[in-house]
Amino acid sequence: MIKWVKESSQDQQEIYNFKRGFFPGVTSAVQRTRERLGCDYSIYIHRVTKEHSGTYHCVKFAVSSEDLDTKLGEGTAVTVQGAGDPKPDLWIIQPQDLVEVTTGDTALLNCTVLGDGPPGPIRWFRGTGLSREAIYNFAGLSHPNVTAVRASDSDFSILLPDVSTKDAGTYYCVKFQRKSNRQYLSGQGSKLRVKAKSTSPTEINEPAVQASPTGLLSVLTPVVLGLKAVTLAALLLALAACRQRRF
Repeated sequence: MIKWVKESSQDQQEIYNFKRGFFPGVTSAVQRTRERLGCDYSIYIHRVTKEHSGTYHCVKFAVSSEDLDTKLGEGTAVTVQGAGDPKPDLWIIQPQDLVEVTTGDTALLNCTVLGDGPPGPIRWFRGTGLSREAIYNFAGLSHPNVTAVRASDSDFSILLPDVSTKDAGTYYCVKFQRKSNRQYLSGQGSKLRVKAKSTSPTEINEPAVQASPTGLLSVLTPVVLGLKAVTLAALLLALAACRQRRF
């Protein structure tokens, strides 16, 4: 049984249940699009207010009980802003939507953090959810080959040297709160695409092509000389036949 749950500091609130119940203002995306997709558990929340702010989790419960069967991931954070709201205190800018490199190159992933925000480190991750991989921590352990650029206090860009196709994915620059060690804000992500180096057939065959004229000449020379010898012999036989006819 699949449910949507909104998590707060105090409790968890059931937002939508795909098996039973009535939830005003919330509908299934399958009902709205009229598409039968068995794996689509998206929902629409209509007429949102500030009370809808929070972290939403799509979770699986055991059919025979209300016990949680699948652990909650990081969920989807929803922030509802309205007139008179204070401006954001932090901006994470990842200007690169797509970064394309070739295997063996060094990939530069840009991230600029502006504003204050709560105390806490900036970290880089590849992927999202429970399967995301920690890449770099500006205040802790990181991958040994990954280095920080730090051209300025607001620059949190990183360098990935000698990339391979295994390094492909979407990378996120994320701000954490030091006190709770929870994610505070994430950049929109930069997709890294790694292309394998292609070996040109011309480069492989070039030595053979350069050597081929000499080899071809050595083969053709005796053939040409042989043809000349045959032609000369034929001429001599023709002259001998003409002389016999005269006499």
